[in-house]
Amino acid sequence: MPNLFDYLHWRADVPLSASPFNHVDNLILSELVYTDFAGVVPNDGTALPLDEARKRFYTLHSREEIEARAAYSYTARAPFLMDAMCAGERFRALRLSGYEAVTDKDETAQFAAVTCLLPDGTAYVAFRGTDGTVVGWKEDLILSYRSNTLGQLRAVDYLTRVGALTDLPLRVGGHSKGGNLAVYAAAHCAPALQERLLRVWSNDGPGFRDEVRVLEGYRRIQEKCVSIIPDTSVIGLLLECDCERRVVRSSASGLVQHDGFRWECGPVDFVPAELTRTGAYLEKTVDNWVARQDDATLRSLVDSLFTVIEATGEETFHSMTTRKMRNAELMMAAFRALPREKQRELFAATGKLVTTGGKMARQWISDEG
Repeated sequence: MPNLFDYLHWRADVPLSASPFNHVDNLILSELVYTDFAGVVPNDGTALPLDEARKRFYTLHSREEIEARAAYSYTARAPFLMDAMCAGERFRALRLSGYEAVTDKDETAQFAAVTCLLPDGTAYVAFRGTDGTVVGWKEDLILSYRSNTLGQLRAVDYLTRVGALTDLPLRVGGHSKGGNLAVYAAAHCAPALQERLLRVWSNDGPGFRDEVRVLEGYRRIQEKCVSIIPDTSVIGLLLECDCERRVVRSSASGLVQHDGFRWECGPVDFVPAELTRTGAYLEKTVDNWVARQDDATLRSLVDSLFTVIEATGEETFHSMTTRKMRNAELMMAAFRALPREKQRELFAATGKLVTTGGKMARQWISDEG
């Protein structure tokens, strides 16, 4: 099925001046930021031509290394986008600046961003999504019981600094958690900077708690925001977003639909779709379950879950699978070491989630009947 690489081939000779920046262009830049630009893209106020960034990157990383990582991480393919982008007129003149990447296990923060200076005289601020690290996924779950995370606060600071360095009109976006960071940063930056925002994209990113969605700053940028999700989305349906929703077709199924490289593209846009019955069922099940938990319970569940996971000492979920027996034994030992009430809490939460899913399924069947 046609994907981002096919789109870049089709639009190779079509500059942004002839066909304006669109939803697919947004996802390309949201995926590009998954590239490890450390030692490649400067963060000193200067900008680097995309082709030069590509050359520098491949002096530090081999294509074989990227191919090997792509076997277990869909985001590992991000550097290959540079090849297709540099081969065409549409993005060849793009410049990159302001690359930042921070992973802080102690502070439970995983953050990365880069600014793309486009040939049409605008800038796109791209925030990276969850990168497969344990700390990154823990920060995602913290969104369920906290109004902000350190990653979100870093995103506000980053967007504010970009706005001070350039007077260009701005677009903001990201994939997965990066989409959440994009909307959060746009909602919490100064009103004058909000006026310069052309569009804000959340590509299958989670939404927000009620106390964020009622803020004046959030309401000011709401009409500029769009949430793009695959037809059986899971991540993009967590919490509410209150913005325009666009559902697109994916060539994958289940959780793998989160992979933006699997979203189907046409020559000028994504192939539209409707949310599947499974997607709608998951949305209602998770929403109902989360709504029944108080913040203290959610915090306790996340802390207990990651106490067990972090007992392995692994930094990423992929590395956890390379020593399955060892890590399973360590997690079981960590679970048994939890206070008895924490063990019961985890079991009860799992049971409630299953029960909620069963109730939603019975209601669905009854409504259909």
